[in-house]
Amino acid sequence: MNTAIEKARAIITGYRGPKIRIMEVCGTHTHEIFRLGIRSLLPENVELISGPGCPVCVTPVSYIDEAIFLAEERHATICTFGDLVRVPGTAGSLAEARSRGARVQVVYTPLDAVAYAKEHPGEEVVFLSVGFETTTPAACLALKRAEAQGLANFSLLTANKTMPAAYEAMASHTDAYLYPGHVCAITGTSLPEALTQQGISGVVAGFTASELLAALAVILERSRTGKTFFANCYPRVVRPEGNPAARALVAQFMEPCDAEWRGLGVLEASGLQLRAAFAARDARVRFSIPEIAGRERPACHCGAILQGLEKPTDCPLYSTACTPDHPIGACMVSREGACSAYYLYGGLGRNFA
Repeated sequence: MNTAIEKARAIITGYRGPKIRIMEVCGTHTHEIFRLGIRSLLPENVELISGPGCPVCVTPVSYIDEAIFLAEERHATICTFGDLVRVPGTAGSLAEARSRGARVQVVYTPLDAVAYAKEHPGEEVVFLSVGFETTTPAACLALKRAEAQGLANFSLLTANKTMPAAYEAMASHTDAYLYPGHVCAITGTSLPEALTQQGISGVVAGFTASELLAALAVILERSRTGKTFFANCYPRVVRPEGNPAARALVAQFMEPCDAEWRGLGVLEASGLQLRAAFAARDARVRFSIPEIAGRERPACHCGAILQGLEKPTDCPLYSTACTPDHPIGACMVSREGACSAYYLYGGLGRNFA
C-alpha cells in the first residue's frame, strides 16, 4: 500500500479527539466515500454528513412547476439533463408531462440543446439551466453559441447557484467542510481561505481514494490545534486563481440574484440570472411565466437532509415509499443525492470497493 495512504488511514482510524462533524458539500464526494468504503474506517467520534452539494436536489419544487408550465401551457420543447426529468413538482414530474404529450428531450450537454434548436426551427426550445459554478459556464457557452448562430428559438430557464452563501448558511451545522474540488477548480481558493476569518474551516478534496483519505486526515490533524484552518488537498486540479476564463464567460451573460434553495430557503445573492441585455433568452420573460409557488410533499425530509440535520434513514419514506424506482424526493432521484447514495450502498458504511 502507498505510504501516504497508510499514513492517512492511520490518522483517521487512530483519531481520539473530540467529536467532529465533517460535511461533504459535493454529492460526488458522498457517493465516492460510500463506494470506496471510507466510512467503515471512521471512528465513532468522526461523523460525515451530507450537505447541499447536489444541484438537482437543491432546486426548488417551483422550478419544476415552471418547466412543466412551459412544456404544457406554452408548448415549448424542454431540453434537460436526465435527473431533472423525474424530480417531483407540486403535481407531477416532467416525465409525467412527457407521458401526456409534452416535448421533453434529455441532453448530455447544453450545446446539445443548441443543436436541437437549430435542427427544429419551428419549436421553441428551453434548456433547464441548473448547477453550481462547475456547470454554469457550459450553459453560458451554449447561450453564446445560440447568439452567434442567430437562433431565435433558444432560451434558458435558470436555476444556477453559487456556493458562498450556502457555506455561510451551513456553518453552524458542521465543524469542517470537505470543499467540492470541481467548484473550487472554477472559483479558486480565495473564498474558503477568506471564510477562515469567520471561523469556518475546511479542506478542498479530490475524488480518488488517496485524495479523499488525505483530505479527511488533514481535517482531523488540523482540528486538534483548535484553530480555524484551510488546506488545498487537490492541487493537481485546483489552483489559487481558479479558472478566470470560465468566470469571465459567466459574468458576460449572468449576474447575481437572490435564489431559493430546497431546505435552506432564499439565500441572498446566491443565484445567477441572465443580464437584462439577454432578456429575450430568459424563458421567464420570454414566455411570461406567472409566479408559481411550489408545494413540497410534507412527508419528504429532503430539506432537513440537505441541511445536514438528518440522515436519509431518518426520513419515514426512505426505502419504503421512496426508492430510486419510485422517488418521492429529489435526494433519491439525483445520482448525486444523499438518499440515492445511502440506498445504493446500504447506508451502513461497509467497504464496497
